[in-house]
Amino acid sequence: MKAQSTDIRSVKLELLRAGPTHNQLLSPLTNYIALCGSDGPVTINIPFEHRQLLMRLKRLKYPLDKDPATDDQRQAELRDIGESLGRIFAEVPALISELGAAAAEKGSLVHLSLSMSAFELGLLPFEAAIAADGFPGTGAPLFLQMRTPVSMTREVRRGRPLPMNWARTPKVLFAFAAPAGSYVPSQSHLQALREAIEPWVKLKDSPQERISEVKKLLTVLPQATLEQLRTLCATQEFTHVHILAHGAPYQESGDEHYGVALCSEAGPDQVDVVDGERLAIALTANDALGTTHCRPTVVTLATCDSGNINSVLTPGGSIAHELNSSGIPWVIASQFPLWMKASAIAAKVLYSGLLKGDDPRWVLHELRQRLRTDAPETHDWASIVAYATVPPDFDLQVQQFHASQTQRKIEVKFDRIDELVKTITQGLATSDHQTDVHQELTALSEAIRQELKEWRDEPHDHLTKEEWSMRLGLTAASEKRIGIALHLIGAEKEAQQAYKCCFEFYQAAWTIDQANHWMLTQYLSVIAIRNRTDDAAGLQKLSEKYGTTWCTALEMTSWKLNLSSGKDKVYVLATLAELTLLNAVYHPDKADLKALQDTIQQYCKAMLDEPLNDKFPILSTKRQFGRYLQEWQSPIWADLAQIAVDALTEDE
Repeated sequence: MKAQSTDIRSVKLELLRAGPTHNQLLSPLTNYIALCGSDGPVTINIPFEHRQLLMRLKRLKYPLDKDPATDDQRQAELRDIGESLGRIFAEVPALISELGAAAAEKGSLVHLSLSMSAFELGLLPFEAAIAADGFPGTGAPLFLQMRTPVSMTREVRRGRPLPMNWARTPKVLFAFAAPAGSYVPSQSHLQALREAIEPWVKLKDSPQERISEVKKLLTVLPQATLEQLRTLCATQEFTHVHILAHGAPYQESGDEHYGVALCSEAGPDQVDVVDGERLAIALTANDALGTTHCRPTVVTLATCDSGNINSVLTPGGSIAHELNSSGIPWVIASQFPLWMKASAIAAKVLYSGLLKGDDPRWVLHELRQRLRTDAPETHDWASIVAYATVPPDFDLQVQQFHASQTQRKIEVKFDRIDELVKTITQGLATSDHQTDVHQELTALSEAIRQELKEWRDEPHDHLTKEEWSMRLGLTAASEKRIGIALHLIGAEKEAQQAYKCCFEFYQAAWTIDQANHWMLTQYLSVIAIRNRTDDAAGLQKLSEKYGTTWCTALEMTSWKLNLSSGKDKVYVLATLAELTLLNAVYHPDKADLKALQDTIQQYCKAMLDEPLNDKFPILSTKRQFGRYLQEWQSPIWADLAQIAVDALTEDE
């Protein structure tokens, strides 16, 4: 997916009526209350008799004896229903106003959140709506037109907001079932998921190691039973669950509903039609101690009629409705039968976009576009339905997840670079193999730079100066790691160029956020590394030029120490330890070696005394001081760096 504008306007449309959610049929005589924006309530009517709508929806199924591309009756029915739904939207003046205002903002997306409690309204395929007069793209499908992109989700009305953490580290469960000799396109779905996770799979030489790395991100459950699903979700934490199976009708209290056809515990030759309530219980299962590890953030159902309510006489909606009601924030399903080709396209588009960190509202819009272009003989673009919870800080959560995924993707490449460097520095590579190692390392370095450039080139007007500075700082840190790797394999000219880029990015980052003590310290560190000298005259020049800047960094960091706690305090202490080492560079006339060693030791001991669940801050600080000893050798700081490494090793 191409990078999209981050500007999303949210519009909420609530459709209400009196009475319970179930046991009411559609009728043109029923009054519904529509609430949108700051305007007052509007009374609307649905122009369908219940029986009439059910018959028309049946015509939207794909007959086995007809080619979908030549099924004129189905295509005409879809258009006719879509125009009727478009006129319903047009009865809400505030909705026309909101979409019109968004049309003036080029490149922005409108997120239409449709909140409904009445089950009979859930039967209506609003996703097929044709834009009426006054809407963008008049006469075209409202959720396909590009004049003002509109992405619609449905929402289950609830009394309190549903808690959600979108930025969790992804782990995907793919469960599929084809009981009683049926067929599902499991291989194409598995391939789509495998390609989607590829950027985050660590690069290994042997197939066994690669498979092991894949399993850390993707778990596959073939011929799934409900009990197997429950057991997995009770013992492991999955952020995304993708279920591929056939939809099947079942009877409950005399009404017909749709469920998921999983394999039975009695054997794969028998079918267990699972309703939404049972599936929700399995996906949010408790372990033996009664603890819910974590509900999936996203569940995707490649299952026919998984968004189809069908009957409104008894409590309980569609599978997607039930899952969302049970606390799963995002559920993407199909409200009609889903073409197998389209289901594979959906898996590819959804997971490549979601795992990359794209906003799911843009991903949904992209999915409808792709289904319309790549499966033109079907109306699967209108079949996709998403039940979604969007908290007030959702934009921030998506932004944080996108940043984390970008960094994880880059870290995968750096892990490989470290392995390649080790093969050369430890003499494990033959002379012929060294050329291949150099080429691969160069290619990985360029790939990292390209990833970072695309990240920086994304629209960033919405970022604070601290967030934008951090992107530049992470770019600088990456250039530094590339420079270290190139230096270790003997590519000194390229290494110096990487250090030059590192310096420029740190300088730009600190210029934007001058209150960032870490950024300023790294800026001073790179200057010291690039100008390594034990000559008294050379040190005096550095002191004259940057001595005041060093004092500023020390003062800022010391002040920050009193305001920090936990992990943040550990990072502040690490910065103070590094600034103490740099004292020997920027104020050599005031550098008492023994006093500096004692100060560094005190800061490192304080880091170890701070309670931490994650040891990464300690390890990363030790790695940084190790670089002063090995990659950035200088007699000026050798003893100081050794004191730090020794002090931080005591905890191991």
